[in-house]
Amino acid sequence: MPTILVIDDNPAVATALEVLFSLRDLRTVSADSPAAGLAVLQREQVDLVIQDMNFHDDSTSGDEGTALFHAIRAASPDLPIILLTAWTHLEAAVALVKAGAADYLAKPWDDRKLLTTVENLVELSSTRRELARRRNHDTRARSELAQRYDLRGTVFADPATERVIALACRVARADVPVLITGPNGAGKEKIAEIVQANSGVRDGPFVTLNCGALPSELIEAELFGAEVGAYTGASRPREGKFESADGGTLFLDEIGNLSASAQMKLLRVLETGRFERLGSNRERQVKVRVISATNADLQVMIRAGTFREDLYYRLNTIEIRVPPLVERVDDILPLASHFLPPDKQLAADACDALRRHDWPGNVRQLRNVIQRAALLAPGPKLTAADLALPDDEPDRAAIEAALARAGGVIVQAAAELGLSRQGLYRRMEKLGISRG
Repeated sequence: MPTILVIDDNPAVATALEVLFSLRDLRTVSADSPAAGLAVLQREQVDLVIQDMNFHDDSTSGDEGTALFHAIRAASPDLPIILLTAWTHLEAAVALVKAGAADYLAKPWDDRKLLTTVENLVELSSTRRELARRRNHDTRARSELAQRYDLRGTVFADPATERVIALACRVARADVPVLITGPNGAGKEKIAEIVQANSGVRDGPFVTLNCGALPSELIEAELFGAEVGAYTGASRPREGKFESADGGTLFLDEIGNLSASAQMKLLRVLETGRFERLGSNRERQVKVRVISATNADLQVMIRAGTFREDLYYRLNTIEIRVPPLVERVDDILPLASHFLPPDKQLAADACDALRRHDWPGNVRQLRNVIQRAALLAPGPKLTAADLALPDDEPDRAAIEAALARAGGVIVQAAAELGLSRQGLYRRMEKLGISRG
């Protein structure tokens, strides 16, 4: 049963709230002073605190309530706190809401609104505890992964990324081709580096070729090498990527850009380990682990006749899909901090903006945005304005509609709008929307 701590020097308040909450199967414990309330928090698991702002008849400043709020916040940063206030010290309560209090209610309170707020916050508190448990589990999993494998300095915090990296580490020891799929800029090459670093050929060369960055007539020469006169400008023999990668790994990015001829020759190398340089009849033998990557749908290309089906299955012994950044939201802030120079920090509104953005260009776009903002920002803290991202905050009409549907309950309206309570209060203040 959820437990609510009421801290108020008026016994009638605690009794009234205990009766009200018992109707909804909510347990109430009470304390008549800040010291007594803090003592309860030390010995009991509490889901929500309702605290008064004054504890002496001759005090109306709200200073006692302010000190109590900060003491609770220091001891339990995620514990939701509702403030009970008289209009004489409303400004103090509003300031505490901006500092992180869940809500405030004026005495005498509205039972229906209080119950709705309390039930929403108790549910939110339970969800936060479960999220904290999962985060602790995920943190341990990441730590264990980093201890067991070489992750090449990869920065991540999202469980989706952790699963991708764990799969890359598991398949690294298997001497089979790996196909890495996912959108541009999502980090496919970093996953290829992890596979190489934990493979049986980790001490061998790691050679890369972006098949989309070269004209089709030059890709074969890059892959297999060429003899003098094999093509215009070939004035001396050249070694191809397969020869350079012998005994190690060859990473072929944008594999869907290979010509039909190059696809056929690549298939032969994968099957036999043999190839000839352009302009030569002498076979060469190599031992190379091939990792390929693409942002294209190779199955669609197979149906269109532009990609060989037999090559696809040769490359796709193991497929690792790297999700777009929008599906790895918990990676955004750690990556942004990683891209920041040491003399710069992210302001709270910048963090909110970064997490809300869709990032169609993925990690590459995030890096560019952070580096540009760090260069142009006038101060040490980067704000949302410095990031120059599209403004997708809710407008007046959306906020007023959400408040109406939520019956004025801030926590419920904020959740619907995808904002924190503090974020919604800031937006309301900016737009001149009264709390009502």
